Amino acid sequence: MKLSEIAKLIGVEFSGADIEIVSMNTLNDANSSELSFISNAKYVKDIATSKAAAIIVDEKTKEFVPDSCIALVVENPYWEMAILSKEFAPAIEDDNLAPALIGEGSRVSAKAEVARGAVIGKNCTILAHAYIGANTKIGDGVTIYPNVTIYRDCVIGDECMIHANTVIGSDGFGFATNALGEHKKIYQNGNVVLEDDVEIGSNTSIDRAVFGATRIKKGVRIDNLVQIGHNCEIGEYSVFVAQSGSAGSTTLGRNVVVGGQSAFAGHLNIAAFSTFAARSGITNDIKVSGKTFGGFPLLEQRTWLKLQVKIARLLK
Repeated sequence: MKLSEIAKLIGVEFSGADIEIVSMNTLNDANSSELSFISNAKYVKDIATSKAAAIIVDEKTKEFVPDSCIALVVENPYWEMAILSKEFAPAIEDDNLAPALIGEGSRVSAKAEVARGAVIGKNCTILAHAYIGANTKIGDGVTIYPNVTIYRDCVIGDECMIHANTVIGSDGFGFATNALGEHKKIYQNGNVVLEDDVEIGSNTSIDRAVFGATRIKKGVRIDNLVQIGHNCEIGEYSVFVAQSGSAGSTTLGRNVVVGGQSAFAGHLNIAAFSTFAARSGITNDIKVSGKTFGGFPLLEQRTWLKLQVKIARLLK
């Protein structure tokens, strides 16, 4: 879209070079043909180094936008970003894409559906009622069990296994809210990337990113009934046990073990080799590797166990 069209959509006066905007992106990842936004003061520091062509800002943050970038000043940048996300959302399926490519030795059930633009590698097995979305890329030796749904643009590495009824690439839980309490959907225009040798249990959901990718790194093991939010990054060889999950934009280091019914708040950074006992509630960054935690509020596991003993004694 032309920048002038974007300005008109969000009710902003615009003058200057009317450049073509091809997509939206984060401040750190945007390039000179992309639009970005800021709605959280903690990201102000990223404005100065952003390569975005234009940034949606409010009155408080417009002064931080460099001369090389165009500031689109609005009352609620998050709301306006939500409006524009729909304009840049790709078609769910596209008849103009090339027919799907199936690699040598792969077996695709006649009851499965593979959308145009998809590429499936060698020696894969795709069982009945699986759906492989447009432009999805699947590596070699992948097994996809019945009723798995993989939305468009996702990437599945080699030797992955995805069990029945799991959904890869569904929309993240994203919406903006205005002063009247109304909600506006934020279209999730990124994807999900599963690296090599990932196994995912049944009835698990991994949400696509708003921008960029939700990334599950090499060797990760995810149990049944797990939720991974948009823009998360799960480190190599990490383990998620049943009914656990993470809110969006949380990053786990390698070999993190997450016990059943544990949950992470969003936008956290978790040190490698951390272990969380069942029903842990993680609301802050974990900065030191190799520790074991439990409970809510979260404590080191040995401290939490001692506390439970003391509480039990008080009740006698």
